[in-house]
Amino acid sequence: MLIFKKIAKSAKDLGVPCYLIGGFVRDKIIGRETKDIDIVCVGDGIQLAHKVAEHFSPTTEVHFFKNFGTAQIIVDDIGIEFVGARKESYDFNSRKPAVENGSLEDDQNRRDFTINALAISLNENTYGELIDPFGGIEAIEHKTIKTPLEPGITFSDDPLRMMRAIRFATQLQFVIEPDTYKAIAQNAERIKIISKERIADELNKILLSPTPSIGFDLLYRTGLLQLIFPEMVSLAGAEYIDGKGHKDNFYHTLQVVDNIAQHTTDLWLRWAAVLHDIAKPVTKKFEEGHGWTFHGHEAVGGRMVPKIFTKLKLPQNEKMRFVRKLVELHLRPISVTKENITDSAIRRLLFDAGEDFDALMTLCKADITSKNPYKVKNFLANFELVQQLCATLEAKDNLRNWQPPITGEIIMQTFNLKPGKNVGILKDAIRNAILDGEVENDYTKAFDFMLIKANELGIVPFNS
Repeated sequence: MLIFKKIAKSAKDLGVPCYLIGGFVRDKIIGRETKDIDIVCVGDGIQLAHKVAEHFSPTTEVHFFKNFGTAQIIVDDIGIEFVGARKESYDFNSRKPAVENGSLEDDQNRRDFTINALAISLNENTYGELIDPFGGIEAIEHKTIKTPLEPGITFSDDPLRMMRAIRFATQLQFVIEPDTYKAIAQNAERIKIISKERIADELNKILLSPTPSIGFDLLYRTGLLQLIFPEMVSLAGAEYIDGKGHKDNFYHTLQVVDNIAQHTTDLWLRWAAVLHDIAKPVTKKFEEGHGWTFHGHEAVGGRMVPKIFTKLKLPQNEKMRFVRKLVELHLRPISVTKENITDSAIRRLLFDAGEDFDALMTLCKADITSKNPYKVKNFLANFELVQQLCATLEAKDNLRNWQPPITGEIIMQTFNLKPGKNVGILKDAIRNAILDGEVENDYTKAFDFMLIKANELGIVPFNS
């Protein structure tokens, strides 16, 4: 690549040894698409970045962080990061290392995994030569995640590497080498010194992987999930009374997440899959003659979503509200099919789901994890029926983003009311009457209905 030639030329001009290193080398060998290039030099990485920038457009900007000795430029949508080779030492109570200048060997020693310690020379006499001191190529061939140095020290020094090991195993569908896996389990408690934001970032990357269950299962088996997301761990296990048991809702949830991952890359829709049954442990009851129930788990789960998002340092905005909405509604489409399907029920489903109706149906279909092909076929047929009915009614009534024709302001002006209980009662009555088909979705008809309902409540129009 021309980019590498220009970097090599710049490094030669400055008299500093320079190497491609880490994820770019790994991904090129694997055949995985990547747009991030890491360059390490035995010298000043910021100075090298400025020198390289001179070989590109005059507008090429160098973003640098003097405290960390790193710099970045962007060329043709490719991010190139430069850093000087470093040697690190750690204090037990922090993952922030003491850093000093080092050799390429020092820099490779501090890398988290053998597959990320691979380097390629950009130096004139050895240009293109692969430097693999820890058997990274062999690890790629055997699809193995392994630390370059003793794993217990590696994870104790920087506990975030435990989650990175699991994330790489999930993204690449590699296996964690036995000693490395054992060290994660032994050092799990060390994750407590890592910020919630860094943990959430790794969780999101695991969740965006092709098969997220790999990562969540590894987090669970190593004991990390118990420390970072205990609410999800509470889903694990099946309980039996009088021979009647319920499914393991943890592994059911993992199957739902994998199912939905086949149909969407939307992170927040995947979070809805993770949390759709989160309240089952707190709503679980055994009813004589019936078995296990989880009544109201969708509503309780909805109330848990903001707390979980707060705890995990996930956003408290429309993303959270989207997840909460889907958790609260995830049983509605199937409950509609368990009775005679009415226009009223379909209208309410469309109104409540709004613009998120399609996402809701994607979640509902992913929630089918039965091993019984007849049940799966029946569920899917019912969902198809609901979608067809919704499409027909939507074309007629346009309810996804519908708002009743009578607003709270109109009610207050008509009856000279201040915001309060009676305004809410009238608004709800008008909305429900239209959704139930008792009143046409028309301003005049809705206004007449409002007058009748107000008269029943003893409320008279202003200036009547």
